[in-house]
Amino acid sequence: MTIHSKEHLHSFVTETVRNTQVTDIHTHLFAESFGDLLLWGVDDLLTYHYLIAETFRFKPELSYDAFWAMSKQEQADLIWKTLFIEHSPYSEACRGVVTVLNRLGFDLSTRDLNTYREYYKNVSAKDYISRILELAKVKTVVMTNDPFDSFEREKWSQNHPQDPRFLAALRIDPLLNAWDTSWTLLVEQGYEVKPDFSGNTISEIRRFLNDWIARINPLYMAVSLPNDFAYPEDSSRGRIIDECIVPVAREANIPFAMMIGVKRQVNPSLKGAGDSLGKSDIGTVERIVSKYQDVKFLVTMLSRENQHELAVTARKNRNLLIFGCWWFLNNPSLIEEITRMRFELLGGSIIPQHSDCRIIDQLLYKWDHSREIIAKVLFEKYDDLLAAGWRLEEEEIQRDVDDLLGGTFWKFLGKPDPAAIAAK
Repeated sequence: MTIHSKEHLHSFVTETVRNTQVTDIHTHLFAESFGDLLLWGVDDLLTYHYLIAETFRFKPELSYDAFWAMSKQEQADLIWKTLFIEHSPYSEACRGVVTVLNRLGFDLSTRDLNTYREYYKNVSAKDYISRILELAKVKTVVMTNDPFDSFEREKWSQNHPQDPRFLAALRIDPLLNAWDTSWTLLVEQGYEVKPDFSGNTISEIRRFLNDWIARINPLYMAVSLPNDFAYPEDSSRGRIIDECIVPVAREANIPFAMMIGVKRQVNPSLKGAGDSLGKSDIGTVERIVSKYQDVKFLVTMLSRENQHELAVTARKNRNLLIFGCWWFLNNPSLIEEITRMRFELLGGSIIPQHSDCRIIDQLLYKWDHSREIIAKVLFEKYDDLLAAGWRLEEEEIQRDVDDLLGGTFWKFLGKPDPAAIAAK
């Protein structure tokens, strides 16, 4: 059907973005078979590291040690009281919790945390996962799978039937960022590597990667990199990228995903909440993607200041797909700014958002909030076309939204969307 008015356009774009199923290309979620790695429920939601950091800002008298000595429920009680009762919860992380509770049907007028907890005592993880995915309209989540984590390795070795809604990504941070210690973890897994790269080290690192690719069938290999990451660089990381990661990515035909801009542990007392960000050198991305034009790269950068240069770099390199508004960029004002700029430079050849969720409940707010922004910006762009006399068709807009919320990713991988196949 042809779009016949601005009102028709607004309604159709809003509803289409709101109801189209998503492939969430980067999360820290786990399927039920991974046991304790799966985080869910109101106490996990409240003790998310964003909220921990915010709580300390309002509690100068609270020692770090005293907080970490609390049980998870005690921490959640303190965070609820501090951020939701003693102050209005309008930061994005706090608003996210409110959105989740609202979408689950809780009575927010009571502000009774214990009442909300009662629900979770009577629901299974299996049923809860299905409910959240259905409410969030997320058909597929891509996990972050770490072969250097002994607990996770054990779960993979048990060969549990895999939930087809949860797909793998191979996370290789220790290999690239901590070779001085991580080489011993390869030795423990039976690989003949040496810290100085002597002997068969390079071929054994490749064998390690290929073995894990065969085991978990990842959609891509991923690493979180510091803001001062450089390429090329005379380092173990530079050598492993050139001699191991790139050749394996090429052979396996999977992308290398680089998430660039982290400053680790600027305040170690905050533990998992203690990381920050820094501006990075876009030349690093330019050099690696142009050097290896036959290899696919997924890239997101953490600093707002890097976003324009990254989009321009993607214009010049078709083997680069940029994705998401990551971590400290996951705020509505920044998502809107970045999404608009990317649409204007790259059209639909981007992945506008991923959730980066660590607690499955967060899918509700991350996608509710992001869909609203994506729809707003997309409507504005279509409205410009409508005003210029371009004919707009509903089926073409649906096609575009399908691409933005997953199709572009699957096309970049050169693979069919398994959820779409299963739905037929």
